[in-house]
Amino acid sequence: MNEAFQQLRSITLSGAEPLNKLVSFTGAHGLVTANQDPKFKKLLDSFHWNMPDGKPGVWVGKLKGRLQMQQIPGPNFFELVIRNTAADPQIKHFFCGGKEGVADELKAVCNSTYHNPNVTGTFCPPFRQMSHEEMVALGKAIDESGANLVWIGLSTPKQEMFAARLKQYTKVQFILCVGAAFDFHTGRVKYAPNWMLHAGLGWLYRTLKEPKRLAGRYAQIIPLFFYYNIKSLINSPTSKNNKTIQA
Repeated sequence: MNEAFQQLRSITLSGAEPLNKLVSFTGAHGLVTANQDPKFKKLLDSFHWNMPDGKPGVWVGKLKGRLQMQQIPGPNFFELVIRNTAADPQIKHFFCGGKEGVADELKAVCNSTYHNPNVTGTFCPPFRQMSHEEMVALGKAIDESGANLVWIGLSTPKQEMFAARLKQYTKVQFILCVGAAFDFHTGRVKYAPNWMLHAGLGWLYRTLKEPKRLAGRYAQIIPLFFYYNIKSLINSPTSKNNKTIQA
């Protein structure tokens, strides 16, 4: 996680042309959606980074031979970046997502808790497709704010699709999709304990906290996650390489 942060910081401070590098923190939901929707898979493949948000994705990656893969949860990476750029006034943040008022509340939390005053703008997207004119206005607001990091706090796959569209209207270094990070860091939703995250049980904790909203979703996602990945491991040339699996 620290290596990813250092790369992000270095690129942001380099003065290089802003290329709107897209970053997704992808868990089981995103991986299942990518298997079901070829267009979404193609979209994720176009991202600069796809970080393994959940532990099960890391386990699968290591079985496929990616032995250096580590879990990088979106909320944790968000906190790491916000805390460690507090003294970098050149690195400015724009928050886009959440229900009405959540992004503004998160801005206040960053200032009071993480001592980072460098959040230069916020926006709450409507629960519908934004028009071209609205996207132009949003892109202009981001550019005029001076932000070089835009954080998107929506659900998968909506946030990735929104980020890819926003890329056409603004000029920043990174657009990062961090899912429920806005709700976690404003205290609207309680984050799973570290031991549950490391055990791959973050989904269970969230389901227990929000059963009406999430029980049905995970009842579908978890079996499909195992199905697609077992199928992939069986068909993968890497999975047949005993040396890779044993390493």
